[in-house]
Amino acid sequence: MTMPLSLLSLLSLLLFPSLISSSPVPNPDSVIQEVHRSINASRRSLGYLSCGSGNPIDDCWRCDPKWEQNRQRLADCAIGFGKHAIGGRDGKIYVVTDAGDHPVNPKPGTLRYGVIQDEPLWIIFKGDMTIKLKEELMMNSFKTIDGRGANVHIAGGPCITIQYVTNIIIHGLNIHDCKQGGNAYVRDSPGHYGWRTLSDGDGVSIFGGSHVWVDHCSLSNCRDGLIDAIHGSTAITISNNYMTHHNKVMLLGHSDSYTQDKNMQVTIAFNHFGEGLVQRMPRHGNFHVVNNDYTHWEMYAIGGSASPTINSQGNRFLAPNDRFNKEVTKHEDAPQKDWSKWNWRSSGDLMLNGAFFTASGAGAFSSYAKASSLGARPSSLVSSITAGAGSLKFFPSHGVVQWLGGLGDLNE
Repeated sequence: MTMPLSLLSLLSLLLFPSLISSSPVPNPDSVIQEVHRSINASRRSLGYLSCGSGNPIDDCWRCDPKWEQNRQRLADCAIGFGKHAIGGRDGKIYVVTDAGDHPVNPKPGTLRYGVIQDEPLWIIFKGDMTIKLKEELMMNSFKTIDGRGANVHIAGGPCITIQYVTNIIIHGLNIHDCKQGGNAYVRDSPGHYGWRTLSDGDGVSIFGGSHVWVDHCSLSNCRDGLIDAIHGSTAITISNNYMTHHNKVMLLGHSDSYTQDKNMQVTIAFNHFGEGLVQRMPRHGNFHVVNNDYTHWEMYAIGGSASPTINSQGNRFLAPNDRFNKEVTKHEDAPQKDWSKWNWRSSGDLMLNGAFFTASGAGAFSSYAKASSLGARPSSLVSSITAGAGSLKFFPSHGVVQWLGGLGDLNE
C-alpha cells in the first residue's frame, strides 16, 4: 500500500539518514494525526482485499478462497522462532458450542473440555461468544484455538495459561479484562486436576512452554501482563496482535536472577502497539522485534533489565508529544557501565516525532545471530503489514470472505 504524498513529505522532514533518531517539527500533533489518518485508511481498505498485503503470514492463508475448509493449513504459515508450533494441525476439528465453564468437570462442547484433551485438536467456534472463565484455562500440548469466522471474547475472568506444554497456537481471539484466579482446583488433562495458587491475571501466560505462536489477537486491560513468557519458555512468535490500554504489556523472562531464561528466543513481529500502553520489557534472552507499529507509549516502547539481546529491525516508532518520553528504549535498573555492554541495535527503524533509540553493545551482526529469525521488510511497509493487526471480523459476501480489523480499528 502506498503512502499519501503528504505523509511521505512529513516523514522526509522527520528522519536523519541513519533512521536512528529524528528531529522535532514545529507541529508534532499534525504528524500524529497524519499517521493515524493513514492507518485508518489502511484499515478501511483491508476489507476489500483478499490477499497480497505483504504480510507473509496473512498472505499464506488469506489467498486461499477455501481457507475455512483448510483451516489447519494455518499452522504452516508461522514465522520466526515459533514457526515450528504446529498446534493441533495433525488432529481432529473440535467445535466449541457452549460458552459455559467448569474448572474441574468441563462439559463436552466447552472450550475447557477441548484444550485439556491429550490428543491434538484444532479448536474452532460455532458462532460468536463471550467466555468468562471461572479459573485459568490450562492448556494441554498440541492444541490450536482458532477464532476465525467468529467474534470470540475471553474476558472478565482468568484467562489462558500455557504451562510446561508445547505446540500451542492461539489465533483470532479478543482477550481482555483478565482477572486473577486460583486458590482452587483446576483440571489440566482428562486424568488430572490439581490445586492452583493465586494467578497473576495475565491475558496469555507462557510458563515453561515451547513452540508457541500467538497471532491476530486483540489484547487489552488485564490485571498483570497481556502476554508473559517466563521460566525457561522459548521458541515463541507473537505476531499480528493489537495491544491497547495496559501498563505492563509484556514480561519476557521471570526475573533478573532466573538465568535459565538466557536461552529464551522470541519473535515479536507485525504487531500494533496502540493507545494507552505504558511499558514493555524483556529481562534475559534473545528478542527479534521486527516490522511492528508503535503508535503510542507513555514511558517507553522497549525496555530491558538483565542484558537481553534486542534486535530491532524495520519498526515504526511514533513518539508521544511529551518531550521527556521520546526515547524508544529504557535500560532498567542498571548503571551505564553495565547496560552499555548489552547488545541492543536498531536497523532500518522509522523514527517519528522525535523518537530515538539508544543502541548499545556490539555492532557486529554475529552478535545478534540468536536474535534473528526472519528477514525484515522496509519500515515504509509497516502500515500495510500491520493494517489487519488484532482479531479479524469476517463478512461473507458473494461467497468470498472479507475481513476488517477487530479491536484494532482506530477511531478518527
